[in-house]
Amino acid sequence: MRLVQFLAEDGQRCVGVVAEDEVGLQIVTGFDSVYALALAADRAQTDLASLVQANLGGDAVTSTGSVQVDYEAIIQQKRLLPPLDHPDPAHCLVTGTGLTHLGSAKARDDMHQQTQAQTDKPVTDSMRMFQWGLEGGKPPQGEISVQPEWFYKGNGRCVIAPEQALPMPAFALDGGEEPEVVGLYVIGDAGHVLRVGFALGNEFSDHVMEKQNYLYLAHSKLRPCSFGPELLLGELPEDIRGTVRIWRDDAVLWQRPFLTGETNMSYHIASLEHHHFKYDEFRRPGDVHVHFFGTGTLSFADGITTQPGDLFAIEAPGFGRPLRNQLQSPENKNHLIIVKPI
Repeated sequence: MRLVQFLAEDGQRCVGVVAEDEVGLQIVTGFDSVYALALAADRAQTDLASLVQANLGGDAVTSTGSVQVDYEAIIQQKRLLPPLDHPDPAHCLVTGTGLTHLGSAKARDDMHQQTQAQTDKPVTDSMRMFQWGLEGGKPPQGEISVQPEWFYKGNGRCVIAPEQALPMPAFALDGGEEPEVVGLYVIGDAGHVLRVGFALGNEFSDHVMEKQNYLYLAHSKLRPCSFGPELLLGELPEDIRGTVRIWRDDAVLWQRPFLTGETNMSYHIASLEHHHFKYDEFRRPGDVHVHFFGTGTLSFADGITTQPGDLFAIEAPGFGRPLRNQLQSPENKNHLIIVKPI
């Protein structure tokens, strides 16, 4: 089952289930958000899919059309919402892990080779951390893995809906895609972690800034991001083989396959979840968490320089419609922030 959040033509929020023929959506009645559905399912001690199934209204749109809920029209009219959000964006935390995929170390290591040459270190810090993951990222069940790299992106204000523009800040040196799978979570009333599902994501980072010095990684991650448009319920497929493309002037500028899922990762998903949610402050009842699991594929590693107007498109079998966002130039020039004493 795959869920979509969107705005109806009258502006009301809706949750829909993607029809089997993927032409339309079947509306979930009585709920206007996946967030509300997740908390209700937990309180009723049932699973999310069962609660959704019990509240479906009417027939799904088919190729013959029996109900006028047209998925393609929602996409074209840019009425999609992120597939999970919080009524108060400050209570949605966006984070992630890096160096988690079997092909993820090379691009990062190449960025930092200059540092290695200057200090005569046998390996970069990035390669060392990647090796730790290879050695200890998938321990036997019940054991705690080595901890991964972790980063913070922002709160719900940094999340851009599918089909909407990804704005590049005026101070940014680059705006590059990062195709990933995203784990989506709600914290239950008692502080327990509820995994709602998974979605495709574009983590979107500043790779030029990061290349200057790996200590700028934290700065490079404080950027917008996007995920969706569909939320996949249930377990994550072990072997995901997707495609990421950059379109420029209606032609494909660059494309590559990207591999994810545990078969292609140096960590178990459960290990990454443990090392995020082990912190008490990340188990605050009612909060939403959006957690990016990392990637091994970057256009920046192939020498691509993105520019405003480029369209990022990320898709993978089993996740439905592609995640698409256009890179937008900053509206304001970079300027000094003045702090006012009071």
